[in-house]
Amino acid sequence: MQHLFRLFAIVLCALSSPVLAQEQEVDLELVLMVDVSRSMTERELEIQRRGYAEALRSDDVFEAIQAGLLQNVALTYIEWAGSQEIIVDWRLISSRADLDAFADRLTSRLDPTLRRTSISGALAYGASRIASNDFRGLRQVIDISGDGPNNQGVGVAAARDAVLAQGIVINGLPLMTQEGIGQAWHLDQLDVYYQNCVIGGPGAFVIPVVDWADFAEAVRRKLVLEIAARPSDGLLVPAQARARDPRDCFIGEKIWEERRRIWGEP
Repeated sequence: MQHLFRLFAIVLCALSSPVLAQEQEVDLELVLMVDVSRSMTERELEIQRRGYAEALRSDDVFEAIQAGLLQNVALTYIEWAGSQEIIVDWRLISSRADLDAFADRLTSRLDPTLRRTSISGALAYGASRIASNDFRGLRQVIDISGDGPNNQGVGVAAARDAVLAQGIVINGLPLMTQEGIGQAWHLDQLDVYYQNCVIGGPGAFVIPVVDWADFAEAVRRKLVLEIAARPSDGLLVPAQARARDPRDCFIGEKIWEERRRIWGEP
């Protein structure tokens, strides 16, 4: 009888104790960090949302997920400028229905935003979202787009190095279209800036976008490469392909200070 009481007490204790959540294993934890800073026009903001939605619905992205060991990925979509806003929080993606639901969420609300550009803040925020989620990925990637260099927060190279130290790969999608007010903040060879100052980690790459008509295709190709971890091809600028360019990683801050003195920008 005492044995039964002890057994009952053990079971009751187990039932009353909090159950520790188990992390969901996935092939990839992927943070999509999308630029919505003041240099982006309202049209460009809509193109980005719709471009990602189109890419996520593509056969190639679904097949890339199916080709993985676990056949799933964890995905979140965050818009950034001087601060960050989660548009779609972490979701487990393993089916076409999951991809369609994620894409539908992206196009359900389109709001223009006017703020400064903190790539360093975006990288740090993306890394914090990976550290605090309920997934455990075989790989972790932050995918960051932008149409200009960092001009707010800590230095971008220091932020990049801190993220890489956590084992997270950073890929880049520099937007080099020079549309609207973005021309005032244009930096020649933004792809080189991204290569030298932003991206890093094993297999890291840059895919420049020079025409908005090519945006959805660039995103599709980028997602396939990230999800399936395939080797880069001719449309990419591999991080390992050339020696480090001496371009100043503080060029964005210097441009901002110059324009602030001339125009009295806050």
